[in-house]
Amino acid sequence: MKNLLTKSHLWLGVKYLLISLFVGVVIRGFLLIPVPVTGNSMDQTLTQGDMILMEKFSKVKRFDVIVFQQPDGTIYIKRVIGLPGDEIRYEKDQLYINGVKLTESFLTNNRSHDHQVSPYTTDFQLNELIGEGRLPKNEYFVLGDNRRISKDSRSFGTVQSKDILGKAQAVYYPLTHIKIIS
Repeated sequence: MKNLLTKSHLWLGVKYLLISLFVGVVIRGFLLIPVPVTGNSMDQTLTQGDMILMEKFSKVKRFDVIVFQQPDGTIYIKRVIGLPGDEIRYEKDQLYINGVKLTESFLTNNRSHDHQVSPYTTDFQLNELIGEGRLPKNEYFVLGDNRRISKDSRSFGTVQSKDILGKAQAVYYPLTHIKIIS
């Protein structure tokens, strides 16, 4: 009897372990995917060496931080500034979307650490960068939060929706950097 009880407990433990492994693989592979941060273009928001959790299922909105892959295979993490159909311009360090002045509160910390007198984001109009006045269908305009050094849509153009791998949701490592990405 005791031997039968031990075998049933062992089998129950094996089933729980298998179920846990399956759930872990599903979460890790499809829901929350770890991605390392490389480079300084998102400094103050994300730091070189941070590990973020990315998810693939929610709709991309303005000011989301996304992970995408360029045609050459390079993976970037940037902030969405412009959505398909948007007209974008920066004038005197101020963002205008479709003629409306928008506040980028996520840059407050960056600007307070910046000691240069030139604008944090240089002036531009979308048509100067991509040859069109509005973002084409399924294309996004992205910028790094560390605007002075960021390689972003100002240099490589728009990001197509098919190249977006997912949205960054949280920093989970190192432990001193744990936070939800807003």
